[in-house]
Amino acid sequence: MSDVTRILNAIEQGDAKATDELLPLVYEELRLLAAQKLSHEPPGQTLQATALVHEVYLRLVGDEPRGWENRGHFFVAAAEAMRRILIEHARRRKTHKRGGDQERVNLDELILSNENGRALDELIALDEALEKLERKDKAKADLIKLRFYAGLTIEQSAKSLRISPTTAKTHWAYARAWLREIS
Repeated sequence: MSDVTRILNAIEQGDAKATDELLPLVYEELRLLAAQKLSHEPPGQTLQATALVHEVYLRLVGDEPRGWENRGHFFVAAAEAMRRILIEHARRRKTHKRGGDQERVNLDELILSNENGRALDELIALDEALEKLERKDKAKADLIKLRFYAGLTIEQSAKSLRISPTTAKTHWAYARAWLREIS
């Protein structure tokens, strides 16, 4: 059992000191993921990696105890929290900036355009499609979150989800095709 898993189990059991032990173990990894995701945001981004990590951490180990199964489960939840924070931030900015219409996007194009920055509309459209996929198949939606929002590779995502890289590749292909079909 890894230190992170042990600490997560202690937090679940109500050990208040364990929460203080968790942050130093996961902070740098969360910070790198946040910095990577924010580097792909459009120019003028007001959210900083440190603030994003702190918000994610607060949501994960806040007032309500959570049942973390292991390190992978924790990082899937972190990717989900990061996704939600970025979507909330994008929606707030869009409301003030543009005010409305959403466009359908192709996931492959979105990932490719990720290098040059993506529009807030595309981020929100992806979120809506991802919510539909999550209702249909949570495992595939978790894979998309880890790949897209946390920036993990197929191999890293497979390890976090405790599936083989081959299964992850199959799920990735299916999820991309499904998202392309509904957009």
